[in-house]
Amino acid sequence: MLDPLRAHARSVAGRSHVPYSGEPAGAAVLLADGRWAAAPRIENASFPLTIPALQGALALAALADVPAVAFATTRSLSPADLAAIAQALGGDWPADAPDLAVATGAVLPEVGDAVSWSPEAPPTDAAGGLEAALAAAQRAVVPASDFRVGAVVEDAAGRTVVGANVEVAGDWTRGLCAERTALVAARAAGLGPIVRLSVACLRVPGGTPCGGCRQVIAELAPDAEVVIWRGDEPAEVTTPEALLPGAFRGEALNQARR
Repeated sequence: MLDPLRAHARSVAGRSHVPYSGEPAGAAVLLADGRWAAAPRIENASFPLTIPALQGALALAALADVPAVAFATTRSLSPADLAAIAQALGGDWPADAPDLAVATGAVLPEVGDAVSWSPEAPPTDAAGGLEAALAAAQRAVVPASDFRVGAVVEDAAGRTVVGANVEVAGDWTRGLCAERTALVAARAAGLGPIVRLSVACLRVPGGTPCGGCRQVIAELAPDAEVVIWRGDEPAEVTTPEALLPGAFRGEALNQARR
């Protein structure tokens, strides 16, 4: 019954960004309504900031705001992985197979359509991107901070996806910022070269991406325009290079692996 979920995990693994390890991975989560979300492994040159496939899928599952009932991965689930799922989503998550975890007591639906991360009103310009980012911020899962941030990624073909920040109570290292959830969703959806990233921080208009996000943006969207909401003031328009001058891109690491 869950073989289609496994297939989605394998498929999204092909969209991994793994220039340093060369080891792709994917994870897919099934929601109680039959929809599913998947995330690939995303590496960057600051290795502790790498986004494992499971972490990306957990963040997307939290944003979907529908209980998750099963996870499938392309790698065997470790006890730490199972603990991370339980901590992020609550409940008991035993391994049903080496690559599969099912919530105890869950009723498993048929695997249906993917969760859509496209904004309700696709932006046509920078102002529209900020409007969509403001709307996306309302989806943030922030039980500890109530610090809501939304992000929108647009590619050269005009396709867009949204993201918001996700916190995991008790361990903030397992959460993801809005910019990173949007980039995970974009990578999973197969978006092409990123041309614009819009960010809106509701509590602090003008709030900029954190250092971790700047590194990920520098690698996944190096040529993008970054537009930051500033409330009643004109938006700030900047670039990944300006946000992180001289970003370390890890070319030497990649060459060493060869």
